[in-house]
Parts: sequence; C-alpha cells; structure tokens
Amino acid sequence: MIRPGKGIYGYERALARAGLAPVAGADEAGRGACAGPLVAAAVILADTPARRVRGLADSKLLTARARERVYDEVMAKAVSVAWVRVEPDECDQLGMHEADIQGLRRALLRLDQPASYVLTDGFPVDGLGVPGLAVWKGDRVAACVAAASVVAKVTRDRIMRGYADTYPNYAFEVHKGYVTKLHQQRLEEFGPCDIHRFSYANVARAKVVAP
Repeated sequence: MIRPGKGIYGYERALARAGLAPVAGADEAGRGACAGPLVAAAVILADTPARRVRGLADSKLLTARARERVYDEVMAKAVSVAWVRVEPDECDQLGMHEADIQGLRRALLRLDQPASYVLTDGFPVDGLGVPGLAVWKGDRVAACVAAASVVAKVTRDRIMRGYADTYPNYAFEVHKGYVTKLHQQRLEEFGPCDIHRFSYANVARAKVVAP
C-alpha cells in the first residue's frame, strides 16, 4: 500500500517493504515530435539521504537549467541508468505506441542491475520477466520514473541540438522536433529532411524541395 504523504519515493519504499526492490522506473521523450528519435530511459535509484536527488520532478515541470542539474545528479547517484533511441524510420514502421513500448522495454533490459519490479509512465510494458505497474502520471508521483523522464528529455534535447548543426534550416535547437509554428514554417519552406517522421500527416503533406 502506498502511504499518503510519503513523497515522490513512496512507491519505491512500499515495494521495498514488500520485498520487491530494486525498483526501476521508465519513461520516454519525443513521442509527440514529428522529427528526431524517440528516447526511452530507465533508472534505478537508491533511497538513502546521501544519494537522494535534490529537486527531482517530472522533466516537464523543470526549467532547462534545472533539468540539466537533476540529470547530473541522477547520473552520479543512481544505482543504474540506461537509455535507448528509436530512430524516426523505426517509429514510422512500428507506429508511435509500439515504438514507445519497445523503447521502454529495451531501456529496462539494458540496465546493468536487474530490477525486481518496474514502474512505467502511463503504459504497461510486457516481456520483462518481472512484475510491473503502469502509473498514471508516473513521472510526477514515482521518483524512479521522474528520474527516467529527466534522463530521456535531457538526452533527446542534446541529440536534437546536435542535429541543428547537421540540418541548420530547421531550427531543431529551438523546438527539438516538436510540431510548432516555427517548425511547420521551416518544414513547408524546405521540405522534410532525413530525420523527419514521414508517417506524420504534417510531414507527409510538406512539399519536398529539390536540392
């Protein structure tokens, strides 16, 4: 049972009391983007005062500067961290829901310490060989899922800033591949590039501009 008022580590503590530690959390970034990879991350945290991550929260609730600080703490203090990228063409082939599930599964299986229980944000993930729970808004209520959300977001943002150098016409450093007014303007002006997801209607409609 999750005891009210126990904070963001409540799920992990309840599962540890039930003999189900270590607990891994998993989340993704980039599901709603129309360009760039989907990045999934998995994290096992240590719930001790010295290794507790200060200011840990859902990545969407943190400023870019705060995410970078929390990311550094997670990487330094977590028991295990893993992440994977699902490339745009695979996202197109699988569909975004299946790409999401496969990305989360791959990240969890890549952890160098096996989990005894898994918490995921929103969607259940099978094929792990251990029990798990899909938690609604898990990145806001479970520490390990929040940590995974930060790792996925920061990692993907860095990837997209790198793509801004390769594809300077699209301003990927600004919108990170999500569907914004600026991105749509550039997409319509220059046509899709290699990292766009062509299964998305706005990308498919964009005129391909000859070099």
